[in-house]
Amino acid sequence: MKHTLFAALAATALTAVATPLFADDAICYNCPPQWADWASMLEAIDEKLDIQMPHDNKNSGQTISQLIAERASPVADVAYYGVTTGIKAGEDGLVEPYKPTGFDDIPDGLKDADGNWFAIHYGTIGFFVNVDALAGAPVPQCFADLTKPEYRGMVGYLDPSSAFVGYAGAVAANLAFGGDLNNFDPAIDYFNDLAKNDPIVPKQTSFARVVSGEIPILFDYDFNAYRGKYEEDGNFEFVLPCEGSLRVPYVMSLVKDAPNSDAGKRVLDFILSDEGQAIWTNAYLQPARPVELPADVAAKFLPASAYERAASVDYSDMAAVQAAFGERYLSDIK
Repeated sequence: MKHTLFAALAATALTAVATPLFADDAICYNCPPQWADWASMLEAIDEKLDIQMPHDNKNSGQTISQLIAERASPVADVAYYGVTTGIKAGEDGLVEPYKPTGFDDIPDGLKDADGNWFAIHYGTIGFFVNVDALAGAPVPQCFADLTKPEYRGMVGYLDPSSAFVGYAGAVAANLAFGGDLNNFDPAIDYFNDLAKNDPIVPKQTSFARVVSGEIPILFDYDFNAYRGKYEEDGNFEFVLPCEGSLRVPYVMSLVKDAPNSDAGKRVLDFILSDEGQAIWTNAYLQPARPVELPADVAAKFLPASAYERAASVDYSDMAAVQAAFGERYLSDIK
């Protein structure tokens, strides 16, 4: 009866601010089923924990804005976002320290020492390409390729001033052209060049738009591109740009004064458990806790030599300059 009623009410609940429908349900901000295969994780949480979490299609920026707006009366129990947003949420007092089972196995630097945020998986920025939608143009191999006339109107990237994956793509491009976290001039120059090629700039995850061919080339994570390549009908590729790229974690937190904190803690425990981490590997993600990828999954990735071009950065520094870059992007990109 509980599940039948949940299905009947879910659509209504999602048209307004999400609220738990039952005592054992939980609200996760920014757990969209089409991103990182959250669909499989939400299904497992339902089956294993008997906890339902309504689908939520926010991006990282929208998530922290909602947490700020609801600070006096929180709605969400847990939140998922890019690492820089997670760091900011901790600094702003929006989250409650919690160390799930398995927390100690997460490498230093990829978690807050007090448990305000912690990595649950990794992705590497590159190009998610719908080869059949390229109208005969070759599969691009480099950031520089995307400014060529043959890719006019074909390139998409999420808004760097709002979506974390958009910001991560900007950092990757900036590093590729010689910039660093103290100098974003190369990224600004690159995006202005790209603007001349009529890019598509959505604010939220756009997996389906690549699969449909509406966006032939999207700055995205490897796990989304592999999912398209191996699970969708069509001809898809992941390209790790020749100039180099960026590897970044996504993190979660327990929301401060969460209305259903106990359910939120159970969800976080499951996500970092062996079983939960294995679900991410099935979705072509590198898990936060060091585990060896299943051989059949590892074989579907680009070779390790390609991933040597993907750099890591000081994510606290990356968080510290995110807002300033977002403002500069909005003011300087024509």
